[in-house]
Amino acid sequence: MSSLRNAISRRAHKERAQPHARKKFGLLEKHKDYVERAQAFHKKEDTLRKLKEKAAFRNPDEFYFKMIKSRTVDGVHKLESEANKYTSEELMLMKTQDMGYILQKLQSEKKKIEKLAAVLHSVDNQQSNRHVYYAEDREEAKEIQFHSLKSTSVPTNDVFNDSKRKTSTSYRELEARRNRVSQLEKLYMDMALQKELQKKGRKRKLREDEIVCPTSKPVYKWRPERKR
Repeated sequence: MSSLRNAISRRAHKERAQPHARKKFGLLEKHKDYVERAQAFHKKEDTLRKLKEKAAFRNPDEFYFKMIKSRTVDGVHKLESEANKYTSEELMLMKTQDMGYILQKLQSEKKKIEKLAAVLHSVDNQQSNRHVYYAEDREEAKEIQFHSLKSTSVPTNDVFNDSKRKTSTSYRELEARRNRVSQLEKLYMDMALQKELQKKGRKRKLREDEIVCPTSKPVYKWRPERKR
C-alpha cells in the first residue's frame, strides 16, 4: 500500500510568501526563524542580567594588581606594555642561561657526530673475511673450494640491500647533524654578540672601509677606557 500511495501524484505545498502590501519588510519570517531570533535575544538578556548582578553585589574593597596595570581603550581592558619588565641585570642573566643551553646542545651534537663518523669509517674500511688456501693439484683445490663454500654462508641480496640502506640512512643523519651544528654555532655567536653589546662601555659599529677582514656580520669597536 505504501508504494501505491507514493505512486499517486500529490500537490506540492509551497511556503506562504510575504503579502504584496508588506514587501517593504522583506521576506516573511517563518517559525524556525523566530525560534533562532528569540534564542539569541534571551541569551543576550541573560548575559546582561548576570553582569548587572555582578555590578550590584560588587565588593567596594576588592583589589587586584591588574586594576593598576591595565587601562581601558574604547571599552576594552588592555594590559600595559611589558617591555621594561626586567632589569638589565636580569636580562643579562637570562641571556647567559640561554647561551649555556645552546653550548650544551652544541657539544652534545659534536659528540654524536664523532661517534657516528667513527662507526661509518669502520664500516667503510672493514676488511673482507677471505682466507687464502694453497693446493698442490687441481683435485685438492676443488676439494678445498667445496668445503669452504659448504662451511661459509654467503650473504643474500636482501641482507646486502638492508645493510646498504642503513648505511645511507646513517650518512643522511650525519649530514643533518652537521647542518644543525653549524646553525647552533651561528646562533651561539649571535647571542654572544648581543650579550657583549648589552654590557657597559662606549662602542660603535665599524664602517665597511674600516674593517680589515671583510665579513657579512656587523663589527663593533669598543672605545678604550682607563682602568683604575
